Amino acid sequence: MVELGKIVQKIRSKNAGPFWLTIDIFCGSEAVFQQVVTGLSNQAIAAVFGVDSTSIKRFDIPDLNVIKISLPRPETQGAVQDRDMHGASWAALLQELELG
Repeated sequence: MVELGKIVQKIRSKNAGPFWLTIDIFCGSEAVFQQVVTGLSNQAIAAVFGVDSTSIKRFDIPDLNVIKISLPRPETQGAVQDRDMHGASWAALLQELELG
């Protein structure tokens, strides 16, 4: 098995409004893109972020070799409990995820 962060060019996360986060996975090549598309399940993503897999919106974009994932924020942006107002640290959670 291989860790996601070791085969892709970059994983970044960002704020997508007060209720959503977006994570972009830049694969760099068609071969890596295909490996990630087949090896990365929504269930695995949901387990990492502690959300229901049905709440994940996923867009596989083969022309760009990019996978875009949107998921609900655990807390509304700017709330007292929100520990990452810009959503930038969420990408790190996927770095060590092993592809199936």
